[in-house]
Amino acid sequence: MTLTNMVLLFGAMAVLAAVPSISVLAVSARSASFGFVDGAFTAMGVVVGDILFILLAMFGLALLVEALGSMFFIVKYLGGVYLIWLGIALWRSGERATEIGSATGSSLQSSFMTGLLITLGDQKAVLFYLGFLPVFIDVSAMTYLDAGVVLGITILAVGGVKLVYAYAADRTSALFRGKAGEAVNVIVACLMIAAGTSILVMALSRG
Repeated sequence: MTLTNMVLLFGAMAVLAAVPSISVLAVSARSASFGFVDGAFTAMGVVVGDILFILLAMFGLALLVEALGSMFFIVKYLGGVYLIWLGIALWRSGERATEIGSATGSSLQSSFMTGLLITLGDQKAVLFYLGFLPVFIDVSAMTYLDAGVVLGITILAVGGVKLVYAYAADRTSALFRGKAGEAVNVIVACLMIAAGTSILVMALSRG
C-alpha cells in the first residue's frame, strides 16, 4: 500500500465509523450509563467484529459467510435481545454509574460482547468490505504486511472514532445528577430498547 492509499483508507473508515449507527448508539449508551471504560470496551467489541469481517473479505471467505448465514442470524437475534434486556434493566434501576453496575450486571465483558454481537449480526459487512477494500488496495496481490496495515488502520480509525463518542457521552452524562441523571438514563434505556427492537425486526423480516 502507498502512503496515499493508507491516508485515504483511514479517512474513509473514520468517516464511515462516525456516521450515526446502532454501534455508535451502543457505545454512547454504555458510556453514558456505566462510564467511559464500558464505552471503550463496547468500542473494542465493534472493532474486533470489523476486523473479523475484514479478514474474511481479504482472504476471499465470503462464501463461508453465506454458508453460515443461519448462524449469523442467531447472533443478530442475540444482539437484539441483549440490547433490549440492557435497556429494560437500566430503566428499572433508575441509577447511574457504579450503582447500576450491579443492578444490570454491567461488566467490561458484557460491554465488549454488546459491541461484538451488534457488529457480527450484520453479515452484509463482509460483502461491503469486499467492494470497499479494492478501492484502496489490490486484494489479489495483497501481502501479509498490507493486511497488517489494513487492520492497523481499522483499529485506529474505527476504534478512535468510537472512543470519541464514548468520551463525549461520558462527559455529557457527568453533567447530570439526581433527577436529571435519572432522566438521561431513561432516554438511554429507550434508545437501547429501540436499537435492539430494530435489530430483531430486521432479522425477522429477512429471515
